[in-house]
Amino acid sequence: MRQSAQTLAEQLAERFAGRIRDRLLAPGARLPSVRQCAAQQGLSPSTVVAAYDLLQAQGLVVAERNRGFFVRQRAAVTALASKREAAGEAGLRAGPPVNAGALIRGMFQPPGERPQPGMGAFPPEWMENSFLQTAVRRVSTGKALNDSSLRYGEPLGDGHLRRVLSARLQGLGLPAEAGQIITTMGATQALDIVSRTLMKAGDSVMVEEPGWAIEFARLNAQGVRILPVPRGPSGPDLAVMARYCEEHAPKLFVSVSVLHNPTGHCLSPASAHRILQLAQAHDFHIVEDDTYSHIAPEQATRMSVLDGLQRTIYISGFSKILAPNWRVGYLAAPSAWVERLLDTKLLSTLTTPSLLERALALCIEQGQLRRHAERIRLRLDAARSRSVKLAQDAGCRFMAEPAGLFGWVDTGVDTEMLAQRLLDEGYLIAPGALFHAARAPSTLMRINFATTQEPAFWRVFSRLLPAVR
Repeated sequence: MRQSAQTLAEQLAERFAGRIRDRLLAPGARLPSVRQCAAQQGLSPSTVVAAYDLLQAQGLVVAERNRGFFVRQRAAVTALASKREAAGEAGLRAGPPVNAGALIRGMFQPPGERPQPGMGAFPPEWMENSFLQTAVRRVSTGKALNDSSLRYGEPLGDGHLRRVLSARLQGLGLPAEAGQIITTMGATQALDIVSRTLMKAGDSVMVEEPGWAIEFARLNAQGVRILPVPRGPSGPDLAVMARYCEEHAPKLFVSVSVLHNPTGHCLSPASAHRILQLAQAHDFHIVEDDTYSHIAPEQATRMSVLDGLQRTIYISGFSKILAPNWRVGYLAAPSAWVERLLDTKLLSTLTTPSLLERALALCIEQGQLRRHAERIRLRLDAARSRSVKLAQDAGCRFMAEPAGLFGWVDTGVDTEMLAQRLLDEGYLIAPGALFHAARAPSTLMRINFATTQEPAFWRVFSRLLPAVR
């Protein structure tokens, strides 16, 4: 920090300001105490105080008596930016939704080339293959390219892909015909289509907690009331769900029943049956997000299979396992809901890219995706074993039996504070606070087994832990 023409206080303030504007420090996050920050940065406490004063003057942080300095909520920052713009001053940049911004940016724009512990997907080199190029060439020759490029595709999605998906789902025991399947721009859009079709602002939705930060933010932006349901090893807390049903009449329950993110838990058959009974008794629908189906145990329990797509809507996709930028996802729904769900899709994206959908259909049909997924599962098993040992040697305790892509670990320290120290070292983690509907300090973090299997990160982690503690 000492080589710039700026003062040390200005440099430190600019570092924090950049992280706030880029959503690496989310609203409500606590800055290190003056004493901590001075020790971490090798600066005097007076320099840190001056830097924090500059951040307050910019409207980015607020001081709370006897508690410390906190990042301002987005509404306050946006209001201040509007006032400054009206006065001719440089405005502050708005960011993505609360709670999700840091995770989104970390997943897609990791700082540096090293593997990132908080990453939400497999490393790109794990998914490299030659069969995707071959499939694209086969479906884009001559007339086929014009047919898929010069006119809109089928509203429901490419017919060939939907037939292939129907066969795949029936292999899982899920009786979904091609006409019950709608392709989407990834599983995220499928979730959005369902919630926008089945709910309106003010309605209540039950969501597992801990859960996917982006899903919390998306539902919050839609204006629905989020009812967090604690997720345990066998499934959601059924007593909490029953109470919500009596008090709030929720319209929807969103669940990652297989290899839950972030815990890795899989739903038990007994819990699945009880949830379906609650849905029938209290008239709500279930959205089952099976994003990690390609690496899941074959015997995993799925509510959609038990229910036969009566009150369930099944969602999955291929971004996690094959081609993230193709954004091919899909949903399978009860026949009575297909037209309404399709209307919502058409209002947002018209149709989906049939060229890529046809290429994907070939990859599934010829068994290439299945063999590719098997190779990744074997590689992940080996990486998980190494990562678990390294995490435990570093003093972490797993809060759930390690499974799938993610580990849910207790570090013993405030992981938002730890995240800032690790960011200085070029590592971005996923603090536990991001996985709760109401942000609160947490000692937990989610790790990606594929990106934490080498000792380098854990050496830095172990070196910083005492200072944060």
